[in-house]
Amino acid sequence: MATQESKSRAEALIPKFQFERVLNQDEAGRRITLYGQVDSQPALLILERAPFPDAEEYLCVLPANLRSITNLGHNDIYSWFLASGGPILEDNENDKFADFKMSMIWPCTDKHVKKHSKQGYRSVVETPEIYRDKVRPFMQTNREEGRLNWVYNIIEGRKEVEDVIYRTPLGRDGEEGFLMLPNLHWDRKTIDALHLLGIVERRDIWSLRDLKKKHIPWLRHMKTKLIDATVKTYPQIDMDQLKLFCHYHPTYYHFHIHVVHVMLEANATQSVGKAVGLDSIIEQLESMSGDDETGMDTISLSYTLGEASDLWTEIFEPLKKSGRASQPQ
Repeated sequence: MATQESKSRAEALIPKFQFERVLNQDEAGRRITLYGQVDSQPALLILERAPFPDAEEYLCVLPANLRSITNLGHNDIYSWFLASGGPILEDNENDKFADFKMSMIWPCTDKHVKKHSKQGYRSVVETPEIYRDKVRPFMQTNREEGRLNWVYNIIEGRKEVEDVIYRTPLGRDGEEGFLMLPNLHWDRKTIDALHLLGIVERRDIWSLRDLKKKHIPWLRHMKTKLIDATVKTYPQIDMDQLKLFCHYHPTYYHFHIHVVHVMLEANATQSVGKAVGLDSIIEQLESMSGDDETGMDTISLSYTLGEASDLWTEIFEPLKKSGRASQPQ
C-alpha cells in the first residue's frame, strides 16, 4: 500500500508537467492525451473529466460560478450553452476556453423530468399489431400536444436560421424538401464529435415505421445530399468518416436522420435497441416482398425503454402484466 510520503511524491509530479503536444483526443473531447516533460524526462499525461460530484454544497454553487456563458442557440423551451469553469488565464482576458457544454429546458415538464431521471431499462418487442393498435395512437397523441413546435420553427425559418448548413428552398421540392443543422448536443468545435440532424419538411413521415418501398429513391437522395453538404461544410472530413442513422423510438415524431463522425464515441443514443442505420433501413425495404406500399410497419422491432417512459408505463408494462407482450428472443 502506498505510504503518505509516496503519494505526496506522485502528486508533486503533475504541476511539473511541461506540455509539448497533444497525442490524442477521444470520448467526444472528454479525454485527452498530452506529451511533455517532467524533470527533463518524457512523460504522458492523460486527462479525463471525472464524474460530477453529487454533493449538495458543490451543486448549489456551480451554476453561479460558471464564467463566460455563451448561448449557442435557443428554440422554444430549449437552450444550449458553452461556459468556463477552469482556471482563469492571465493572458486570456475573454476567458475563451470553455470546458462546459450545457443544455437547459425551461420551463420543463414532468415528461422531461422522467426522461432525464435515472431509471431501469427494459427490452421490448413491438410487433406490427402492437404498433398499429397501441403505438401509432400514442404517437398521434404526442404530435397533437405541441411537442413539435420547435421543429416547425426550424423548418419554417423562424428559429436557428443561421445554424442551417444546408437546405432545399422551403416548399420548392415538395416531399423531397429537407434541411440540415448541428445537433444541439454538439459543441460545434470538436470535429471528431460532429453530430448533425437532417430534418425533412414533409409531415406525413413520423418515424422509420412510416417508410415504405416507394421511399427508397427518396432515402438514397437524402443520404447523398446529407453527406455532400457535410463534407462541403467541413472539408477536413471524408465521406467514409460519416455514419447516418435514425432512432426508434425518436425523441420527437417527425422524421429526421442523424449524421455523426465515426469517431464519436457510441453512447446510449447509438446503441443497439435505439439506433438503426440508414443503409440498414434501405436494405430492409429492398428485401421486402410486396408492392411499393409495403413498409417498415409490417415487421417486428426490438428496442429498449426506460421504466419511467410513457411507452413503458402506458403500453408495454400493461401488456406484460396481461401476458400479451411479445418477449425478446
